[in-house]
Amino acid sequence: MSSSQKGGMFILSSPSGAGKTTLVKKIIKNKNYSVSISHTTRPPRPNEKNGKDYFFTSKNNFKKLIKKGKFLEHAKVFDNYYGSSKDVIIKKLKKGKNVVFDIDWQGTRQIRNKKLNYKILTIFILPPSKKELIKRLIKREKKNMKTVKKRMKEFKKNLTKWKEYDVVLVNDNLNDCYKKIKLAIKNMNSVESDKKNIKKHVQKLLR
Repeated sequence: MSSSQKGGMFILSSPSGAGKTTLVKKIIKNKNYSVSISHTTRPPRPNEKNGKDYFFTSKNNFKKLIKKGKFLEHAKVFDNYYGSSKDVIIKKLKKGKNVVFDIDWQGTRQIRNKKLNYKILTIFILPPSKKELIKRLIKREKKNMKTVKKRMKEFKKNLTKWKEYDVVLVNDNLNDCYKKIKLAIKNMNSVESDKKNIKKHVQKLLR
């Protein structure tokens, strides 16, 4: 177990539209919590700023960074690449800063497999229903149904990964979900996921 002087890694994953990015923004408002800003090859959405939301880069440059071993984790999602800067994250952790990740199951698995000498807690967020998820995606993607359909296609694949996480929560109420995450982070996984009901919920989402 890592010492109290070291920071911890707290990973949030979810299918697109389940609300993890909003939850991450709430978490990092707390003292000593910092978000891992990912590099990405996807174009910025309206109101997104380079260096604040993501580090936007080209696919060629991203691949060069992979070859140089600059990422703690990286993954290809929806034809675009995403990656977390190893040097920046380790520097923060050594200073005692807690780092919050907004990444998918591929990146989560990579970080776990590295067996770093820092505490780690993984949290998977589920939407309250498929109907609500589609509604959120349509709003977020500005009614771009082609993108919505693409994200829903990956939805089932992402859902199957929930068992790999320490804590699994349904985001049916943002504030309630956030309180449970805070408790889980404080006690490092003392919030037990109701796996029986979570399994039933996932089955409903898959229908």
